[in-house]
Amino acid sequence: MKKRLKINGLVMLLATLLLAAFPAVFLRKNITGSSDNAAEIFGVASILLGQLVRVSARGFKSEHSQNGNVLIEGGPYSLVRNPMYLGIFLIGLGVVLMLFKWWVVAIFIVFFIIRYILLIYQEEKKLKSLFPEKYPAYCRNVPHRIRPSIKALLEKDICEYLPLKLSWIKKEIGSIIAVLFLVLLVESWEDIKRGGIQEYFRELAGISAVILLFVFLVGYLNWCTVNQNGSNKK
Repeated sequence: MKKRLKINGLVMLLATLLLAAFPAVFLRKNITGSSDNAAEIFGVASILLGQLVRVSARGFKSEHSQNGNVLIEGGPYSLVRNPMYLGIFLIGLGVVLMLFKWWVVAIFIVFFIIRYILLIYQEEKKLKSLFPEKYPAYCRNVPHRIRPSIKALLEKDICEYLPLKLSWIKKEIGSIIAVLFLVLLVESWEDIKRGGIQEYFRELAGISAVILLFVFLVGYLNWCTVNQNGSNKK
């Protein structure tokens, strides 16, 4: 884990230096219109959804397998086998949609695949050795590593594959706010420069609506999870 964090930190540092040296090459500037507004709104939604998936996966895993001796098959792990990586992907995609030019999306997707596919194969090899019977059966039941199927999303209740507790949110609230604040700060500054204060407030209304929906979703998922746990105890 420490090695992975060091590599991710090094990649982020190099990316930051590259952006600082050549901002005009990567950052989206002097573009206004419905497509730009839609990209920013979808970007915020993707960041928030990614944070939600990541928090749900981490919280569910820590609660059901504190020592890593249990194969987690429920919650977000019933939807995809690597929900935390799915959350990271959605967060990164959201940042790219909000701040960068369209062609950077392709670069991000390729980089993500190269960066995480080896990690996934290594983890799968380890899980097969730890759970020689359970893990192959789990892979058959949940065939998707990161990309959830539309059928699975529609067949399952959202509370079933995205459990959430406020205690899980509290542990991650710092990183959630930091990522969202920094992205919105850069994006808002660019909006004011290229479109003026009116353009900024117009886009802020759409972004605020997305954030409000996210807050309601968090409350609903927490309510479902608490009620479900109470019913199971009975």
